[in-house]
Amino acid sequence: MKKLALIAAISAVTTSAFAVDYQIDHSHSAVTFEIGHLGVSLTPGRFNEFSGSYSFNEDDMSDIEVSLTIETSSIDTNHEDRDKHLRSPDFFDARQYPEITFTSTGFEGDAERGTLMGEMTMLGETLPVEFEVTKIGEGEDPWGGYRHGLVAETTINRSEFGMDYFIPGVSDETYIKVFIEGIRQ
Repeated sequence: MKKLALIAAISAVTTSAFAVDYQIDHSHSAVTFEIGHLGVSLTPGRFNEFSGSYSFNEDDMSDIEVSLTIETSSIDTNHEDRDKHLRSPDFFDARQYPEITFTSTGFEGDAERGTLMGEMTMLGETLPVEFEVTKIGEGEDPWGGYRHGLVAETTINRSEFGMDYFIPGVSDETYIKVFIEGIRQ
């Protein structure tokens, strides 16, 4: 019995001492945004194609690594003509800049909540961005895997990345919310 307790204790220490890797489950995650229109409403949208991963150690969250790649041509605002315009050089210039990327550079907080710092590259411009991150939950799934969920939110000014078409008709300030469900690797 003592041997089993010792093995369990060593296993718990070993497990908590290392980072855990997660792959983003695309079918249970979303990259969304809201942007002002004519000062009277908010227009929501999403990117349908994205991928990424993250790795963290709950005992040392400063060591978190996050990467996210978004395909700009997958923008979807539920209006085909608007989406076509958003893919054009006026906005995302999806042909020349097919991806938006985010790579983490640091984290302040704990395993439940904190600020994720990183660099976002859009339209060829790389700028620091901070996301407020909240853990939603974690646990075993019905297929023998383990999942972890979180939400990350930030606000950027699109003009800082060189996207200044039709400001202020379409607001500069853009609210971004990312819903992530990761599958432990």
